[in-house]
Amino acid sequence: MPKLQLMLGLGCAALLYPAGARAEPITFAVQGASSGFSADASTFTSTPFVLDFGTIGLSGGSSGFIFIDGLTARQDYAVTFHVVDPAVSPFASLTAEILDPLSDGFDQMDGSQPSYVPAGYSTSNNTDGLSFAWNSGLARSATFAGGGSATVNVDEDTNARDELAFHGFTAGESTVSFGVRDNLGDRGFLLRLSVDQASVVSSTPEPASLLLLGTGLVGLARSRRRLAA
Repeated sequence: MPKLQLMLGLGCAALLYPAGARAEPITFAVQGASSGFSADASTFTSTPFVLDFGTIGLSGGSSGFIFIDGLTARQDYAVTFHVVDPAVSPFASLTAEILDPLSDGFDQMDGSQPSYVPAGYSTSNNTDGLSFAWNSGLARSATFAGGGSATVNVDEDTNARDELAFHGFTAGESTVSFGVRDNLGDRGFLLRLSVDQASVVSSTPEPASLLLLGTGLVGLARSRRRLAA
């Protein structure tokens, strides 16, 4: 029954929303980023129900927000972009999260907010009509130019957030794809992209290790001299 009420409520809201809510063009903006994140919104393009963000630069521990506005109500959009995992400051996981505007009035179910959520927005819950195009059949993938693909963990069935987490990146270029949907339409929201700081195991011994290695070799040489005497 609650799901039926939600669907009826969103359907009525969409019908009452202004006509402009169901019209394009779509607008984009990069709205805040940390060091290591780079994206040029002037290169973003939209074709019917496809959003292409070109190439987005990310390095370990970086994050940024992409503002999206003008989606047609109740329409699924495919999102795609390229990302290069650098050899220096690499990452192993990439997370995409939807943040909805407080002005839409669908934030009653939201709890305490993570520190990265900017003023005027909140994590996406089950009542706001924003999602990663749940049950749309659109691809949710990260494929590597060198072969292979990431695994995907999804959180969109709780009121905590709408989130896709892609795991298993290695240095090189990848193509990331997923879907988004705005049931009300023409509602500016944020897409947050963030990556972890991958641990790198160095094959070069540290100075302390070299000291221990040298001490061991000296001891071995002394033992051999004693045996020879």
